[in-house]
Amino acid sequence: MLRRILVANRGEIALRIIRACRELNIETIAVYSEADRNSLHTRWADKAVCIGPAASRNSYLNAQNILAAAVAHGADAVHPGYGYLSESAIFAEICEAHNLVFVGPTAEQIELLGDKSKAKATMRAAGVPVVPGSEGAIHDESELIAVAEEVGYPVMIKASAGGGGKGMRLARDRGELIKAYHTARSEAAAAFSNDEVYLERFIEAPRHIEVQLFGDNYGNIVHFGERECSLQRRHQKLIEECPSAAVDESMRAAMGRAAVLGATAVNYRNAGTMEFLLDASGEFYFMEMNTRIQVEHPVTEMVYGIDLIKEQIRIASGEALGYDQGDISPMGHAIECRINAEAVRMNSRPSPGLIETLLVPGGYGVRWDSHVYQGYTVPPYYDSMFGKLIAWGTDRDEAIHRMKRALAELTVEGIETSIPFHRAMMDDPAFRGARFSTDFLEEWLAETELSPKE
Repeated sequence: MLRRILVANRGEIALRIIRACRELNIETIAVYSEADRNSLHTRWADKAVCIGPAASRNSYLNAQNILAAAVAHGADAVHPGYGYLSESAIFAEICEAHNLVFVGPTAEQIELLGDKSKAKATMRAAGVPVVPGSEGAIHDESELIAVAEEVGYPVMIKASAGGGGKGMRLARDRGELIKAYHTARSEAAAAFSNDEVYLERFIEAPRHIEVQLFGDNYGNIVHFGERECSLQRRHQKLIEECPSAAVDESMRAAMGRAAVLGATAVNYRNAGTMEFLLDASGEFYFMEMNTRIQVEHPVTEMVYGIDLIKEQIRIASGEALGYDQGDISPMGHAIECRINAEAVRMNSRPSPGLIETLLVPGGYGVRWDSHVYQGYTVPPYYDSMFGKLIAWGTDRDEAIHRMKRALAELTVEGIETSIPFHRAMMDDPAFRGARFSTDFLEEWLAETELSPKE
């Protein structure tokens, strides 16, 4: 087992990793920016090291400072969490070069699967269903037009190195195609320093379904079912659940087989998530693979009864999985609400500031993952999510009722939060009936007025 892990992240995921390490009797080193000096992850780690100013590029994205902290304080591994450097092949490679175990997949796997067009080509060759589109990156306008005509409109142009909705443009006909192509390339270059884009058929009103994968160093790969992540605003997830109400046992098995098939094709190791689009006819298509732990991993943990962070650390330590697919079975249903510091009633304007009052819910089947406390100041420099509220039930209906109760208890005063949105959603007939797609939330927010006491 690893002896000392540097946690190369901040906020709730850093604290989540530190908690898992404590239970495994592993020492932890927290890193923090000047703005995060009072975050809980700095208090609960065995050591805490300041790595730079508030701006992420000078701290949490500063690989040199992070590696210096790891080496200077005797770490034997680095856990990147999600975001920041978690999907940086270069960072993973540098860690290994400094004799630091990178808690995640190999640099080669991150590089291959991080390039969306190469990942699609790899999955297509492996026999995984893929959305019809270009074989790789689009190189010029003539190729763009030819592929679009062959695939059929509408089409989506996406950044090869993209994520988070950046570098994505929809074209419903040839008249919109060229402009969308150049706009997507410009956005991709600005966001990812890579202007390559690819094209695929646009699936109307799909559901976003993802499969949790795990592989060890010995070729064993399993999946832990699927999560539904269709409730998104500007391609950012707000509510996730496990399992999906749109997936039956037959489809779950087919999705799981496809995900394991794709992961096996690259000899994948550690935690990964294969994301699919599910269309109205019940066909599913590979979209991308995230080579890290996901924000929404707690819903899988609650349903499958396994600590995914500990599994990451065990595998990084060289242990085998110790179980096969037949040993894995779900129980019940779990829902996660991302609690953000933002004014949902005012176009989700960020709302950093002092948390004057914080009352956290409890009780059977309720989990609160967060790094904040009463008297904590949410800084303006980072993502607005400051907590995740998770509720488990024996079925989806009970999970919704339990989440509704937990949201009623959750009290945050001093800043605007997304809590009113989540409370309203738990009563929404379409949500309760699982009648939604990735288009649903944008339309819902445009038509619904939320009150602070919703």
